[in-house]
Amino acid sequence: MFGTHKIAIPILLAAASLLGACSDPKQAAPKQAPEVGYITVAPRDVPQVSTFVGQTESSRQVEIVARVAGFLERIAYTEGSFVKEGQVLFQIDPKPFKAQLDAAEGELAAQQARLTTSTATLKRVKPLAEQNALSQADLDRATGDYEMASAAVHSAQAKVQEARLNLDYTTVRSPVSGSTGRALQREGAYVGAAAETARLTYVAALDPIWVTFSISQNQIESFREKVAKKLLVAPPEQNYEVELVLPGNRAYPQRGRINFADPSFSQDTGSFLVRAAVPNPGKELRPGMFVSVNLHGTIRPGAVVLPQLAVQQGARGHFVILANAKNEVEIRPVVVGPYFGDKDILIDQGLKAGDRVIVDGFARLAPNIPVTPVPAEKREAAPGEKAAEKPGGKPVEKATENPAAPAR
Repeated sequence: MFGTHKIAIPILLAAASLLGACSDPKQAAPKQAPEVGYITVAPRDVPQVSTFVGQTESSRQVEIVARVAGFLERIAYTEGSFVKEGQVLFQIDPKPFKAQLDAAEGELAAQQARLTTSTATLKRVKPLAEQNALSQADLDRATGDYEMASAAVHSAQAKVQEARLNLDYTTVRSPVSGSTGRALQREGAYVGAAAETARLTYVAALDPIWVTFSISQNQIESFREKVAKKLLVAPPEQNYEVELVLPGNRAYPQRGRINFADPSFSQDTGSFLVRAAVPNPGKELRPGMFVSVNLHGTIRPGAVVLPQLAVQQGARGHFVILANAKNEVEIRPVVVGPYFGDKDILIDQGLKAGDRVIVDGFARLAPNIPVTPVPAEKREAAPGEKAAEKPGGKPVEKATENPAAPAR
């Protein structure tokens, strides 16, 4: 939680009373009100970033399987390497399939010859039958032979096409560009088209890469409630921008968009799945990586933002020190929100526009004592005053938060 900068207010008051009792008022020199630096509260619209834990997956992962049975003759790729669409991955022994193609082509040639003969016969018989030189039965027989030969040619052509496809299937190519897995079968192994040995490897497309994460039902309901109360403003058409943060708190340079949201909640987790597509031209992201997902697009209207060093924590919670309208010190309890950037923090409750929050010169402050407020950017440190004297400490909570996290 937020670091505590405790001001020894009771001790300061006691010391001031003791000095007053031991000094002669007639001889005491008038004390000048200490100078303090302040900033003026000015609510403004700020972006609200929601953070989730996500995992990457391939946008198109394809299992490579053998479509014909035979002996694996060659593994034509380097396992784990990146391959292009159409690149040869495996070679199954093609010789049996080449023989089948030759046989099918021979059968097709025979049937085409038969069709040629039946066509010539029909051309001779038909005019003779029309002149009654031949019987109708002769014409019917010649017509039937022609039609049977024509059908046989079509059947033979289909067998040739099937044999050619099977021969092509002996060369296994990648259907997509992507990263390859290890080969599940070794050279010389018999692979079957309908057996477990048909599985050869996989190819995972990496650009774009998908990132999936889950949003709980409570988060969704709380977010909708804040939107209804105008505490948050969602982007038009829910068009969120997705930023990934890699291990080591390094932001990934490419940003993506949400391309799918599961319409139903999981019965096991009470959350629903959301998926984003992120460009990955450098192939830096690989399937299975855990990343932080920052959703950009939500706006927090009229937010109060203060430097972290201005917020302190006491026994009763967080507070800030003000210079009120009488130029006197005022202690104001506040309810803090999430971080905003690296050095600022949001204040949910306790401050309004125009309040003067002291951020500099805390050394001799106590409640209700007079001060000389000076805008922080104009104040210079007093002699002997350390620049590090300002209050500060550990952040209250992370700058980004899940959507509609329960209000503190």
